[in-house]
Amino acid sequence: MKDEKTQRPLEHHLRKWMLLLLFTFSFSSTLYAQQQRSRFDSIQHIAEVTVWSHYNHKEVIPSQTLGGQQLETLSAHSVADALRYFSGLQLKDYGGVGGIKTVNIRSMGTNHLGISYDGIELGNAQNGQIDLAQFSLDNVEEITLFNGQKSALLQPASDFGHAGAVYIRTRAPRFTDRNYNLRIKGKYASSDLFKLSALWEQKLSSRLSSSLSAEALTASGKYKFRYLRKRQDGTVAYDTTATRQNGDIWALRAEGNLHGMLDNGFWKLKVYTYHSERGIPGAIVNNVWRRGERQWDHNTFVQGRWQRQLSSRLTTQAVAKYAYYQTRYVNRDTTQMMVDNTYRQQELLFSTSNVYDIAKWWSASLSYDLRWNKMNADLRQFADPQRWSHYLAVASAVNFERFKLQASLLMTSVKDRTNSQTSKTMTEWTPAVFFNVYPLASRDLSVRAYAKKSFRMPTFNDLYYTEIGNTMLQPESALQYNVGLSYDKHFQKGLLRYVHVQADAYYNTVHDKIVAYPKGQQFRWTMLNLGRVHIKGVDVEAEATVVPVRRLLVTGRVQYTWQQARDVTDPSDSYYQHQIPYIPWHSGSAIVNIQYGDWDLNYSFIYAGERYNQQENIKYNYMQPWYTSDISLARNFQFTGIKLRVLLEVNNVFSQDYDVILNYPMPKRNYGLTLDVKI
Repeated sequence: MKDEKTQRPLEHHLRKWMLLLLFTFSFSSTLYAQQQRSRFDSIQHIAEVTVWSHYNHKEVIPSQTLGGQQLETLSAHSVADALRYFSGLQLKDYGGVGGIKTVNIRSMGTNHLGISYDGIELGNAQNGQIDLAQFSLDNVEEITLFNGQKSALLQPASDFGHAGAVYIRTRAPRFTDRNYNLRIKGKYASSDLFKLSALWEQKLSSRLSSSLSAEALTASGKYKFRYLRKRQDGTVAYDTTATRQNGDIWALRAEGNLHGMLDNGFWKLKVYTYHSERGIPGAIVNNVWRRGERQWDHNTFVQGRWQRQLSSRLTTQAVAKYAYYQTRYVNRDTTQMMVDNTYRQQELLFSTSNVYDIAKWWSASLSYDLRWNKMNADLRQFADPQRWSHYLAVASAVNFERFKLQASLLMTSVKDRTNSQTSKTMTEWTPAVFFNVYPLASRDLSVRAYAKKSFRMPTFNDLYYTEIGNTMLQPESALQYNVGLSYDKHFQKGLLRYVHVQADAYYNTVHDKIVAYPKGQQFRWTMLNLGRVHIKGVDVEAEATVVPVRRLLVTGRVQYTWQQARDVTDPSDSYYQHQIPYIPWHSGSAIVNIQYGDWDLNYSFIYAGERYNQQENIKYNYMQPWYTSDISLARNFQFTGIKLRVLLEVNNVFSQDYDVILNYPMPKRNYGLTLDVKI
């Protein structure tokens, strides 16, 4: 039974949400402008097309992209589900629609990956992790992963500091014979999932357009799973089939955009709000299926971006953002300590970036960011920390016909202040250099390499969590080395129309890794800079498009990752040089899409090899490989002024039993039906 003081009826939330949408719509908008400086920033407008080729394969820095038709055909609920198809990423999924989902790049940890939403970074000073399950795919047009950093000089200074970055670009309006577009999408799926979303785009003038995107989601989160555990001698301890409990969720999302065109530039304003309540099903341990944990999230941010080319040589950009995040966690399990805590975060960001073209082949940039974070919690003796962060980046790029080079240097200065003391200021310098060479005159083949130093600050939880945090922690740093090549070729005629192959080998080291460590007293832990990890890996990606007959288009995409991530902290440890937890040696994915006329068939496959769930690579901690296969079939219909798409999907076709995280079972075979209407 839910507590009436804290659990409001869904109808009341819906009424509040609709009022919020009406308010937001008064200044919502969108503009179709992809702004890139590859040599040189320019605003480009393109018609609506389906792009099958790899995104800008001439980049200095390697990237992977999913967009357009590929995102629509994947059996994915959120951004996190789509990221599973990128090589070099490891997704932590705690199961079900409402399960928390975070992503890790090349075994360096979640905190080393930057996540940007329409060009501005998402932040979480509390623990440094972004729950990607909170971001729907219904309004996303493209997702791009960069290893190292983005191939652009005109970007916020802090974007130069990550070991990798994911850029999420939301849909932009395209107007033809009408001044508005309307899209309504509904989905019903297993676990009693129901999702309804709507998108309204309006052309306000020749230089101003708007959009409003909204979504409501609810699900019971119930699904059957098998719980099989064996003792060390191989005998069966538990073998039970049960139903996952306390995994329910309701979530409301609204997003409004205003886009304006300027002479030689543009501006954009975004308002985003997300509200949810979810049960936390917890780990299945010793035949305990039910947990009493619940979580409420109320996240809102406002961000603006202004960009203009001031002269033939100088382009400037200004960015501002305010975010407010509130999380409430409740544990009413009578077998554990009762908990009811609320955490509140605030963030302010101001950024300016400037690029100057010294010559036709040579550009330089100067960027500065100021970020302020504050956190409050109703925990006993909580420090109420504030953080002032300054980022100053200088970068330069040369661009010749057969050679590209980009280098950057970032200075980061961070000062924390608490209600009892002011911690010391931390300053770090992080350089990076990238180059790309095209051996062939056709530029179909490129060879690249980069070296980069990056780091991540200790989070507020690492430093100040009551009785656990350690205010003396140092930043966790990483060194990255990468060599790779890519080959892209388009063909105008014949069976094969496009082929792309990309391969990268890399070596990373992580120093002063922040880990939880027992400090003597029973049940008491603290955070220390104890970890050191050496990482070797290979990422391979291949894609091809063939046209066997007229109106038949077949596209295939395959990705594979090999990683060796060893803990080399202390030779006296029993797990010295063992693979770190949850990192498989082998993983990969495959996507095959077949389009024939108005029909669309998609098959996707994900594989994760053997791995261990604890530091010691022993039999007791061993986790078997798992794989899933998803199939979807869509049919497009068109009436006068109306486009209709019906999508049927079957996920985990072979009903595999698997855990991404130990004792958090994933759903077996499940189904979904989607109706998409465009006016």
